Amino acid sequence: MFKWTLLKELGEISEHDQAALDTLRKRVLGAGLIIVFFAAIILLRIWFLQIHKGEEYKNRAENNRIRIREVAAPRGDILDRNGKELVTNQPSFNVVLVREDSNDIDDLLKRLSVVLKDDVSVLWERIREAESKQRHIPIRLKENLSWDTLAYLETHNMDFPGIRIEVFPRRFYHYGDMAAHIIGYLGDISKKDLEEAGSDYYRGGDLVGKMGLEKLREKELRGEKGSSSSEVNARGFEQQLLTNVEPVPGNEMRLTLDLDLQQIAEESMDIDGKAGAVVAMEVKTGRILAFVSTPRLHLEDFDGGISTKKWQALLENPKHPLINKALQAMYPPGSTYKMVTALAGLAKGVINKDTTFFCPGHISFGNRRYHCWKRGGHGTVDLKRAISESCDVYFYQVGMRVGVDGLAEYARKLGLGVKTEVALEYEKSGLIPTKEWKKKKYGEKWQDGETLSLAIGQGFNLLTPLQLCQMTATLVNGGKLYQPQIIEKITDADGNIVESFIAKQTGELTESEKQYLELIKEGMTEVIQGARGTARNARLAGITVGGKTGTAQVVRLEQYKHLKEEDIPYKYRDHAWFTAFAPAEDPEIAVTVLVEHGLHGGSGAAPVAKAVMQKYFTDRLAVEEIRKSVAQ
Repeated sequence: MFKWTLLKELGEISEHDQAALDTLRKRVLGAGLIIVFFAAIILLRIWFLQIHKGEEYKNRAENNRIRIREVAAPRGDILDRNGKELVTNQPSFNVVLVREDSNDIDDLLKRLSVVLKDDVSVLWERIREAESKQRHIPIRLKENLSWDTLAYLETHNMDFPGIRIEVFPRRFYHYGDMAAHIIGYLGDISKKDLEEAGSDYYRGGDLVGKMGLEKLREKELRGEKGSSSSEVNARGFEQQLLTNVEPVPGNEMRLTLDLDLQQIAEESMDIDGKAGAVVAMEVKTGRILAFVSTPRLHLEDFDGGISTKKWQALLENPKHPLINKALQAMYPPGSTYKMVTALAGLAKGVINKDTTFFCPGHISFGNRRYHCWKRGGHGTVDLKRAISESCDVYFYQVGMRVGVDGLAEYARKLGLGVKTEVALEYEKSGLIPTKEWKKKKYGEKWQDGETLSLAIGQGFNLLTPLQLCQMTATLVNGGKLYQPQIIEKITDADGNIVESFIAKQTGELTESEKQYLELIKEGMTEVIQGARGTARNARLAGITVGGKTGTAQVVRLEQYKHLKEEDIPYKYRDHAWFTAFAPAEDPEIAVTVLVEHGLHGGSGAAPVAKAVMQKYFTDRLAVEEIRKSVAQ
């Protein structure tokens, strides 16, 4: 019926209006073209999606089904010279969020904050920091979960979509904060570090070394990441493990440090809360046996990122715990510098072993009087006695004859005024002045009176405890200057040696200069073994010890001149130096101690060095005690 009616109407149209029929035909043709056009677009889109972009969308689909994760590598262990573990790894259980597996992150974080006992704003901050990451990459929300929190989240994992537990190797410090300034700490990689790395190894949220050897030896310690792939369901929960590539642990680093010496040095400095530094070194190799800076850093405060409050407290601490004082702080050397003056005087020929000067307790130069530390004077003294009793007047006389540039020449030959190039960060070079230096620095001519202060280690002189220990080693090992070194060897995961210690000699005195070292060493031995030496309390029974005390003036203030030392404000008290070596007959070890505001080297610093040497010579001291008991 419908067909007949349509034909009838078409017939009527064709009979009455041919033009209308043409219009209808055009409309039908246009409609057909539109259908073909849209069909072509659909086919083109299908081709684009399945052929041109097929691989990309296939990968996206696979990512929804298969989750690929990086597996962090355990960092290399750090050991002492005898193989005792200082820093290793232990598993840390962390909470991570995969955003694409959670539909309502705000609600999730509110509930999670109750479990983690953290403010929800802290969790949001972690997410904002990782905003640029792809949504399937986990964001670490909290590290090192307690067992109770871990158990709760594991048993209620279905209630927290998108939340996973990550097992991550965490640094474990076997001896707490020991050697903190050397070892350093880890922290989240910054955007700047990511840009500078210039490689595909690092990702946002990775832990990297931020200070010390952890930073300087990052590539050796970090290892190689592994990876795993697993099939997940629509809610992101793992169904099965597909592939697993184990990470390669970082290289093991064995230091030259001796754990026992490091411990006793730190414990001795902790008595009365001393601030300062201790350096112990093998005199014939440059190996560093102990390297202490106090106050110590608390490494656990930096684990997972230090709080603003704790960081501000470190910055405001008047004892400056953030500075590695063994090589980053510079001090006037005080009387420990007198060995430089002695060597320069002997080598320049202005004195010999028999040269004497009379010390009445002072010396007049120009319109000023320069005092000796012993107000009544030492009387007539030769070089050996001048060193042992630290007579200022004797060295004033020598300094005037040698001159500022002559003193600087021999200071540099002994390693002062230049960096030691030890493999630690931010080392300071110290300061050994010359006439040219003052002219360039201040635009002023050098005054001869300034040389007197330099000759006894005051004035412009500045050096680090590490430099003074290196100088002491050079004086007693025959005149060879060795570069201090902190790493004994590095081995890979298979036990192959990647790097090993090689003694590096960086300088040496001439034969004519070496002939004077024995005389200087004898004077230093009298400092401790002599009847009137300034450090007699540093003696060891059965071991001959040599050394030199020093008191470095911080500031000259007349209003404190007549006060008792204990009544002088802490920040205005003199620094205490002591540098020593033993055995005097054939030196093996040099120990240098600096106690900030410790007043006197003999009382403030020498006991620390004595404790270190007692530990070093423990076996020989025990044998000596047995020998004595048998003889009795």
